[in-house]
Order: sequence, then structure tokens, then C-alpha cells
Amino acid sequence: MPEEVLQTQTEMIRGFLRETDAIAVLTGAGVSAESGIPTFRDAQTGLWARYDPMELATPQAFARDPALVSRWYDERRRKSADCEPNPGHLALTRLQEEFEAAGKHFTLITQNVDRLHQRAGSRGLLELHGTFWVWRCTSCGEEREEWEVPFPEHPPRCQCGGTRRPSVVWFGETLPESVLAAAWQAAEHCGLFLSLGTSSLVEPAASLGRVAAAAGAKTVEINPQETPLSPWVDVSVRGTTGKLLPTILSARE
Repeated sequence: MPEEVLQTQTEMIRGFLRETDAIAVLTGAGVSAESGIPTFRDAQTGLWARYDPMELATPQAFARDPALVSRWYDERRRKSADCEPNPGHLALTRLQEEFEAAGKHFTLITQNVDRLHQRAGSRGLLELHGTFWVWRCTSCGEEREEWEVPFPEHPPRCQCGGTRRPSVVWFGETLPESVLAAAWQAAEHCGLFLSLGTSSLVEPAASLGRVAAAAGAKTVEINPQETPLSPWVDVSVRGTTGKLLPTILSARE
């Protein structure tokens, strides 16, 4: 991207940030990938290369072989634990602190399940797809954080004797109703919507940017490639969040 184009886009985004009292941010796998966490399909390496992730991340797969699915998520947890939040995560934390200190509304919506945003200091996230750091008992329904890596057994067991599963949204399952409703409301009522590191292919998250645009919000996308959302937004920047967002957020006065 030519430097003069990027500079023009940067100034436009800075202007949007100054003018809005409410911002909604949607982050996708690209943001975590900058920290070294493999994307969903890139996680299929080594011993897992022969498995299709679409066939592991389903209720049917867990019912058929809970130990196999548990081991796969445990491996993903292990890789995540070795990674650190990147400058994109940290920039969003600073932006949230700035907005909230000024009495403005800030909503961070993520499709990521690794909780790197929380480790960077972000608060009050809407986790559309859940997280693999929380596991739920399939018998009694108890949910609790599970930070031990690796698990001593697969699948892990609840105190009631039931089998625990990752508290993520699998293919064929519906998103948490309250989380989706809050994300939708944030998109409908924000003055600025940022779509960061997401392919804008997975619904219903992919529709949030269009919802915001239809409601009159300014919309910005940062992603290395063009996406289905690109024609809808006011500014579409080609690049990575970790590299571009700290620059965009600096020197805005």
C-alpha cells in the first residue's frame, strides 16, 4: 500500500475516533495469529495433520471420541499459553482505558477463544465463540476456568464424575444468546465500528459490520486481505492490526 494512501486512511480513522462517543470492535483470528497462535485450520500440524478441524469441533465428534477432541483442545491451550499479547492487543487495551476514562462507550467483541485480550488487560469482552480456558461439565453443567496445561487425563472429569468439554461454540451449536444480543446492540448503537483481523466469513459475526454501517456508524477494517466486508466500510486498510493499530492510535490530538 502506498505510504500516502496509508497516511490518508490513518488521518480519517483518527478523525472518526475523535468524533465518536461509542466504539464497537470486532477481532478475529488474525489478531491472535500475530502472537504466534495458529489459526483454526493452521492448528492442524504434526500429529493432527490428518484430522479435519471441521470434524473435531462438533458435538458429534466429542460424543464419538471425547478423549481425542479433548487432546486437540489441550494442545491448542498449550500453544496459547506459550504466546503473549501483541501490540494490537495492547493498543486496544489503551483505547478502552482512554474511552472509559472520558465517559465514552467501548465494546470489544471477539471471535477468538484464547483470552489474549484479557491477558493484555481488556475488560468486559463479549466472547462470541467462548473460550477453551473454560470447561463445562456435560452432566451437571458446572463451568470453571481450567488453567492446568496439560490435563492429567482426557477428557477431564468433573467432581460429579461427568465429562468436561471446552466451553467453545462448536459447529452446529448456537452462539450464547445474551452475548450475541449484546454484540448486536453494540453494533447498532456505536458511532464507530472496527473490524480487525477477521475474514468476515463466519456468521453471525460477519454481519456485525454491516449492521453498524446500516445504522449510520463509521466503519473501519484492518486486514491483510480484502474481505466480504471491504465494500461496506468507510476505510479498509491492508495490513496487520499489531503493526497498524498502535500507529493509528498515536498522536491523535
